[in-house]
Amino acid sequence: MTPFFWSRIAVALALLPVVFGIVWLGGWWLTGLALTAGILGLHELYTMGRRLRPIVLGGYIGLLLTLVGAQAGGIPWLAGGIVSTLLVSFVVFGFSDARPSATAAISLTLLGAVWVGGGLAHLLLLRSLPGDGRLLIVTVLLAVFADDTAAFFVGRAIGRHKMAPSISPGKSWEGFLGGSVAAMTVAFFALYGQHVLTNVEALALGAAVAVAAALGDLFESALKRDLGVKDSGRLLAGHGGVLDRVDSLLWAGPAAFYVVLALT
Repeated sequence: MTPFFWSRIAVALALLPVVFGIVWLGGWWLTGLALTAGILGLHELYTMGRRLRPIVLGGYIGLLLTLVGAQAGGIPWLAGGIVSTLLVSFVVFGFSDARPSATAAISLTLLGAVWVGGGLAHLLLLRSLPGDGRLLIVTVLLAVFADDTAAFFVGRAIGRHKMAPSISPGKSWEGFLGGSVAAMTVAFFALYGQHVLTNVEALALGAAVAVAAALGDLFESALKRDLGVKDSGRLLAGHGGVLDRVDSLLWAGPAAFYVVLALT
């Protein structure tokens, strides 16, 4: 294994206990963690797309209102936070002396609030589900971690058929299937006998998480390719930036939340 691989393992081992400890506490502790990750993620996104002149103030205000709204008032206030991004961005744009493309600037700003803020907010909603929220969010986090790890090793070992070569040449269908099996297995055993979901429903949750995680990874890869960057940042040694680590969760969180709502 390369030094790059071992640096990834070291960072993961250092961060996972902190993340799971805060997830266990939930509430405003978790909101604070989500806000920290969101601010760092938005900074990376807006830095990557700086030539489009995003309205940074509008994005940060929208992120704050989206996450606080999700924690305090659920889906209606989450939606209100996202809508506020559009309002604040237009007001700031109108009073600014700079005149970038309004379409490009406001679109990238709103993308940050919807993608980063909305994705993290749905993890807060999942954790806030009465009774079973703690178990469900831990299951999703473990399923995404298992999916990512299995996809990496299976793809390196036997990956032959490219999944989306024009977006991410390293992703293979073999890796995707290996990751999907791992995610479904984790979801099955994490929820087995817990009377939250049936065994079949737990497998369905794992499958939804696997598909959403893969799409989330490809989505960020498409953005980075379009913006001409390799990594979203350098904050996490061996992992790139914060967005490189949470891209799967930003799609898996909403998918898991709505699958659970549909099944319960």
